[in-house]
Amino acid sequence: MRLEGKVAIITGAARGIGRACAERLLAEGAKVVIADVDSARLSETAAIIGTADNLLAVTMDVSRKVQVDALISTVVEKFGHLDIMVNNAGIAMMQDFLDITEADYDKVLSVNLKGAFFGVQAAGRQMIVQARGGVIINMSSINSGLANPRVATYAISKGGMNQITSTAAVAFAPYGIRVVGVGPGTILTEMVEGSFIDSEEARRTVLSRTPLGRCGTAEEIAAVVAFLASNDASYITGETIYPDGGRRVLNYTVPVKE
Repeated sequence: MRLEGKVAIITGAARGIGRACAERLLAEGAKVVIADVDSARLSETAAIIGTADNLLAVTMDVSRKVQVDALISTVVEKFGHLDIMVNNAGIAMMQDFLDITEADYDKVLSVNLKGAFFGVQAAGRQMIVQARGGVIINMSSINSGLANPRVATYAISKGGMNQITSTAAVAFAPYGIRVVGVGPGTILTEMVEGSFIDSEEARRTVLSRTPLGRCGTAEEIAAVVAFLASNDASYITGETIYPDGGRRVLNYTVPVKE
């Protein structure tokens, strides 16, 4: 129960990594607010993972600053304060670099980068007013530093997110607020299976570059988030941690079993 007495927000929490993070933080004793643009899926998740005493579901769009600000206000009104902010909401588009339109670019960057920036800003402002510290966690990706032109807008957004993490960490350090990032490798979620692993060939390619020889799970990422949110990570700020099965450090491919 490392997070007993803490209040957390997790965006993009109706499914996948966001939902796993919500379940893990609840298990660690936190009260959790889950937010997502998909109201139907969000309601289903809320009914399964929590109760009215420890969970609140809020339908909102992180690409709209006014809705991000309103989310913070709702959380404080419900639970009294905010200790942990997990900016997890994100989308990906698989397309050729030259086919990316202005609308495509704006759609991905508005959710992934703009949403994260104003999520950090709003959470940081509230935590400063509270004067009790806090932790802000941004969900990045190994694609923040890898060059995959098929997901260029996603990679660009995550590279920018890493700079949000580092600059905010310096800005908020005097207030005892830590800002950290998590950069998952290939995790078996609906988004990954729909955008990144869309064929057997794509699966083999991913595994040939992953020393541990398998994809990760949402629960494994949630465990890292729980660690970073806790006092066990009290001297970590400004860094992005990569739970990726060894993929970022590999400079060659490894054999994949049939």
